[in-house]
Amino acid sequence: MAWDLLVDRSDHTRTSLVETAAADLAPGQVRLRVDRVGMSANNVTYAVLGDLLRYWEFFPATEGWGRVPLWGFCEVEESTVAELVPGARFFGYLPTSSHLVVEPERVGAKGFRDGAAHRRSLPPVYNRLTATAGDPSYEPGREDLLAVYRPLFMTSFVLADFLLDNAFFGAQAVVLSSASSRTAYGTAYLLEGVHRVGLTSPGNAAFVRSLGCYDEVVTYDDLRLPSSPAVYVDVAGDQVLRRRVHEAVPLVHSAVVGAAHHDAAPDPSAEGLPGPQPAFFFAPDQVRKRSAEWGPEGVDAAHAKAWERFAPWLESWVEVRTGSGPEGLREAWLAALAGREDPRVARVVAL
Repeated sequence: MAWDLLVDRSDHTRTSLVETAAADLAPGQVRLRVDRVGMSANNVTYAVLGDLLRYWEFFPATEGWGRVPLWGFCEVEESTVAELVPGARFFGYLPTSSHLVVEPERVGAKGFRDGAAHRRSLPPVYNRLTATAGDPSYEPGREDLLAVYRPLFMTSFVLADFLLDNAFFGAQAVVLSSASSRTAYGTAYLLEGVHRVGLTSPGNAAFVRSLGCYDEVVTYDDLRLPSSPAVYVDVAGDQVLRRRVHEAVPLVHSAVVGAAHHDAAPDPSAEGLPGPQPAFFFAPDQVRKRSAEWGPEGVDAAHAKAWERFAPWLESWVEVRTGSGPEGLREAWLAALAGREDPRVARVVAL
């Protein structure tokens, strides 16, 4: 059975499982079978910021509904492109669906780009499917970790590189909210030469301290922060917390990275924050910069080297839980949306 798991764009708790018919392929098209995907708060961010950052446009759906972007592995099921044979395996940006039809361009040993018309104006980093056979970061025994962590760790890697590239904007400390989130602690793990402060809830404080990648852990209800110049990395996306941090610390840069606290109340006085105005950190911009400086292979090599450091540490404490099929995917989505998942748990769904 082919199917789509749709999410109501105005109420993300509402889902609909819809059976779909497999249409005949046109010349130049390939049908991918979605095989194994990760689910985390990152996917919730895609939905929350879906209209603002155009995430809903990657995988069109019935009006008012959307297919949440996922990261994971897929295989060629049917192909009209000679270079792409059934069984070839790829990692990339995939929908909450059993299948995806793509129009490959720039096919090579490292993968291809989906050149479908509706994706051409969207950030190219999301349109690339990477062949596992040509991927320096790929390890068969770590597929589950890669499905959950690779896109998050790529953001962490690029964010850490952005901060290092800008010499922390002259700051002596980096303050990261939602410190128990994968993006935050991946970034903190990679940062060197700066005081790393993790902001978290009292309930997650013990976990965050146990990670050992923060120099200091501060809870939201006791916001005692450094008095030295700092960069704020806002993974929580909580406007009220953002104001409190801006008022408590002499900031030199404020980067909005995610929306882990997607259900937080808005700041009724969002205008006129003290210090620098918050700026969205858009990872593809830094990737483009580094690709121009290092070449695409240079970016891949640097990322693979960072992952090589990170993965063994991760394996020492993370617990992977695997669901299956569309109902497993729905369950994983609702768990991520609720935000009550044990931070030591990584959810994978085999479709």
